[in-house]
Amino acid sequence: MKSMGLMLVVAGLGLVVVGLLVWAGAFSWFGRLPGDIRVESGHTRFFAPLASMLVISVLLSLGAWVLRRFF
Repeated sequence: MKSMGLMLVVAGLGLVVVGLLVWAGAFSWFGRLPGDIRVESGHTRFFAPLASMLVISVLLSLGAWVLRRFF
């Protein structure tokens, strides 16, 4: 049970760090990469952050691999 508690604490600290980075503006690039699709026409807006989601997916996969490797 100790390892589960430690994992929850680490996950919570990770969320706090990401929240602080978002608040500080470190993710201002999100949604503005070359592969992101943005269409605005009159009152209609369509936004598909394809490249941004690909970057996030790679980072999360890398993080999961690191966690599996060491725990």
